[in-house]
Amino acid sequence: MRILMLASEAVPLAKTGGLADVAGTLPVELARLGHEVQLALPRYASIDPQASSLRQTATVAVPIRGDSVEVGVETGALGNKAVSLICIRYDPFFGRAGLYGEEGRDYPDNLERFVLFCRAVLEACRQPTRPPHVLHAHDWQTALAVAYLKTLYRDDPAWAKTRVLFTIHNMGYQGRFPVMDYPATGLPWSEYTPERLEFYGQVNVLKGGLVYADLLTTVSPTYAREIQTSEFGHGLEGVLQARKDRLFGVTNGIDYDVWNPATDPHLPAHYSAKDLSGKKACKTALQREMKLPARNVPLLGMVSRLAFQKGIDLVVEIIPKLLELDVQMVVLGSGEPAYHERLTDLSTRYPGKLAVRLAFDEGLAHLIEAGSDLFLMPSRYEPCGLNQQYSLRYGTVPVVRKTGGLADTVVPYLPVGGKGNKATGFVFETPQPEVLLSTILLALKVYRDKEEWQALMRRGMKQDFTWQRSAKQYVELYERALG
Repeated sequence: MRILMLASEAVPLAKTGGLADVAGTLPVELARLGHEVQLALPRYASIDPQASSLRQTATVAVPIRGDSVEVGVETGALGNKAVSLICIRYDPFFGRAGLYGEEGRDYPDNLERFVLFCRAVLEACRQPTRPPHVLHAHDWQTALAVAYLKTLYRDDPAWAKTRVLFTIHNMGYQGRFPVMDYPATGLPWSEYTPERLEFYGQVNVLKGGLVYADLLTTVSPTYAREIQTSEFGHGLEGVLQARKDRLFGVTNGIDYDVWNPATDPHLPAHYSAKDLSGKKACKTALQREMKLPARNVPLLGMVSRLAFQKGIDLVVEIIPKLLELDVQMVVLGSGEPAYHERLTDLSTRYPGKLAVRLAFDEGLAHLIEAGSDLFLMPSRYEPCGLNQQYSLRYGTVPVVRKTGGLADTVVPYLPVGGKGNKATGFVFETPQPEVLLSTILLALKVYRDKEEWQALMRRGMKQDFTWQRSAKQYVELYERALG
């Protein structure tokens, strides 16, 4: 099968969030299954051309706002050359410091930037003799490619048989723009209707992907159900309800070559479900790195964007009560300034018990996953979530809220069930500080039973969250779209 994948970021070339992990890993896994995969990205200034042997091989003329611009097409490869890489180069739009904005503000011309990207990909990948069987687009930045394929390119024989799968990674990001910017899309006004791209007097780019695609997916089965409700649908729940027979949830996988405590180069010692001895050395190294006393007490870890969505407000609320206990806690992340200030203040008040690093640090993230005993993810919503999967793999028992992918990947510990149940972590439902605290207290109680705790750790480490499993589910959906 020939698959053309469009994304606005992908590891290892450009990343701001979990979308990049999916877009960079899924194509490689699809290629391992025997499929012919092309991945199309904008050519950001931050992309290292040497990393994927990028070189310009063509130019294409792209219509925009009644004019036409020449853009470069650079080609290379990913995944030991298993995946063909196509980068759209137009430095006035993509030769900037950020992917979508700088200093917390979106670029004001983001609509035009991704209009250009979507049109350029369709022009650059137009192969009448060997067209893609499936175009797989991700999030609002690529949604217009879906709309173009079903409107402007509808009668183009090169694209006539290509089917479209559109993946939603987070309904909170929709690409909304003023109606005065609609002409930049290049679409006729007949498409600006409540049934298509109009959304309460604005242009909603994500909506275009939802209404034009042959099939829709999101990144976990529970999130696929949640986004059909007013609480999680962000105003588009009606559109999703109308297409629920074409909406599927596929849980993201993780790269076990990168996230594996038996081989992880970021760790001072390695370990596995069969031999957990190296985890103690990782804990000691984490305490040393974060300037905490090397004590044998429960160590809670958190690696997160510091935002309301992630439930960080619940965490800062319970820290004073939690640290009255004989425990330690480390937090790594960045986000909203108010949480930066609050966490910094708390770390000053509780030296030797709470350590905070306000940054992004890949190596430290790996060490926190390995060196912590428990990992906190109290998200208000979480489409999929990757850190709870990393935690399970690293024998670090997750404490999560029952939402989205967290609900699909963590089996809750049930005190009534006693020992021997299938639990892999601790789960709570109501997003309130006291509920989170009581769940952590339950976890700490179980922690004192070393035999039961190790059984819990090992069950988590044996879970299968490989991309191979997820990729096979995508292939089934591609075949369904073609059928």
